[in-house]
Amino acid sequence: MCGITGWISFDRDLEQQRTQLDAMTQTMACRGPDAGGAWIERHAAFGHRRLSVIDLEGGAQPMVVPTDNGPVSITYSGEVYNFKELRAELVRRGHRFRTDSDTEVVLNGYVEWGEALADRLNGIYAFAIWDSRVEKLVLIRDRMGVKPLYFYETGDGVLFGSEPKAILANSLSERAVDLAGLRELVSFTQTPGSSLWCGMREVVPGGIVIVDRAGLRERRYWTLPTRQHTDDLKTTIGNVRDLLEDIVNRQVVSDVPRCTLLSGGLDSSVITALAAAKLGESGEKVRSFDVDFVGRADDFVADELRGTTDAPYAREVAARAGTQHQSIVLDHASIADPDIRRKVITARDSPLSLGDMDTSLYLLFQAIRQHSTVALSGESADEVFGGYRWFHQPEVQAAKTFPWMAVFVSGAKAQVSDRFNPGITAALDLPTYIADQYSAAVGEVERAEGESDHEMTMRTMSHLHLTRFVRMLLERKDRISMAVGLEVRVPFCDHRLVEYVYNAPWSMKTFDGREKSLLRAATADLLPQSVLERTKAPYPATLDPQYTSALLQQSKELLTTDDPVFDLVDRSWLQDITQQDSANMPLDVRNGMERVLDLSTWLDIYRPELRL
Repeated sequence: MCGITGWISFDRDLEQQRTQLDAMTQTMACRGPDAGGAWIERHAAFGHRRLSVIDLEGGAQPMVVPTDNGPVSITYSGEVYNFKELRAELVRRGHRFRTDSDTEVVLNGYVEWGEALADRLNGIYAFAIWDSRVEKLVLIRDRMGVKPLYFYETGDGVLFGSEPKAILANSLSERAVDLAGLRELVSFTQTPGSSLWCGMREVVPGGIVIVDRAGLRERRYWTLPTRQHTDDLKTTIGNVRDLLEDIVNRQVVSDVPRCTLLSGGLDSSVITALAAAKLGESGEKVRSFDVDFVGRADDFVADELRGTTDAPYAREVAARAGTQHQSIVLDHASIADPDIRRKVITARDSPLSLGDMDTSLYLLFQAIRQHSTVALSGESADEVFGGYRWFHQPEVQAAKTFPWMAVFVSGAKAQVSDRFNPGITAALDLPTYIADQYSAAVGEVERAEGESDHEMTMRTMSHLHLTRFVRMLLERKDRISMAVGLEVRVPFCDHRLVEYVYNAPWSMKTFDGREKSLLRAATADLLPQSVLERTKAPYPATLDPQYTSALLQQSKELLTTDDPVFDLVDRSWLQDITQQDSANMPLDVRNGMERVLDLSTWLDIYRPELRL
């Protein structure tokens, strides 16, 4: 994994703009702590920060390959898991390689196949290629959007980067946020191609952006396909198992230490068991990590979302799989530390945060990075296999909105209306915006021939999760992990598995009357019975009242200032919160307080122009 950035300008000489390119590249230093590089010609400038994972000595970037008609260069982030097969095919076609890196394979693949290279890639990637033969920039992003890639049109070209901060470092960009960006921020939807920042967009998942003297053009090389599923249940279960084994076998390949994120839930336990089995063939023991909180065993209270703590299940899986397991135990002071909040907000380039769950994730990844450079995660299994509880609730299935909003909509409305001033809330008009986004998202779903109304409803729910909901989670994972130089791989996002399970009928996905039936059946022999029977539990949140007390104190201090956050947020609302008892404060109120502190931090870091 790495950080990439660049600048294409057809009217100026970019060889005179090295200082600006270096500033853009430096913003990506956390994503690539091992090395940095730049490549510049008259109309193209590429920057790169490297996190060395494959071919530590030979994979330096930006990388250039000469051709008879001019050089072709690349700045690349990600991992292509089938690069060895592609390399062998390219060798047969006459290509010669100087390194063992997947970057060189991708670059030569473009020289051989052009933009059609994208159809051949299996992995998580975002890269830019400058084809000097025709003066053309090609931006390509992986199918599920695991790796980020943003662009910003200028008067004579484009700026691009792995994160908005790289683009914002260029003087041609504008640090402005309007109502459209703010709607994306607070609506809990993520429209493909959108960005918080005015004038900035993202390359859509499975998308290609072409920039040349004729202008900018976008197209999709992949969308979630609807196909007839003809396999019976036994065959489907077997195919899911075969796919998972192949995926994990590919994704444990690394020239640096790797580990797994093991919560003790079904998803992470499957990945850990498969990784341990594969690496065990060569005598290697997998490291695994979970997160816990000081005193959690004593103060934990089961609720609707979290019926059990993770640690006992994680230890049981680790013992069975034979991993070298470690619990990262965090205290309330670290999670509430304003400096950590600032690092998280900087990593995300926005105040969109999950509060303590983001700061604790940052601290978890920071601790893991001391031992490993690559981690495998169970992220996205719930979206692929239908694991969330609301998938199985008839009232949610019947709701004409995003399923996750049908569950949390009352709390979300209260938080939005309370957090912002009434004028801004009215201008946002979130109900209309969300309804429009929902309608557009549903319009993308293709019905299978002969599919019943109920099956179509469940296909639609799956599609919404795989194209909207999972995007928010993947962005969170990428930004926070790369902020500490940790590469997190997500096996459940392999497009082969996603496509296959997406097209399996809902009746098959729930054949045993439970959530994630196919995943459980395909991996039952790998896991303890306790994990197979455990119900879904989300990423843990701290319940320590000392954490809430720390937030209250920070909020009281904020109220003594003329912070610009109060141009957006109702000061009296926050004042009322600070009068409450921290020990009895409802979780949604505490979350609202977290968001105000996040917003204040973001305004201080980026000082954006707000056009509201």
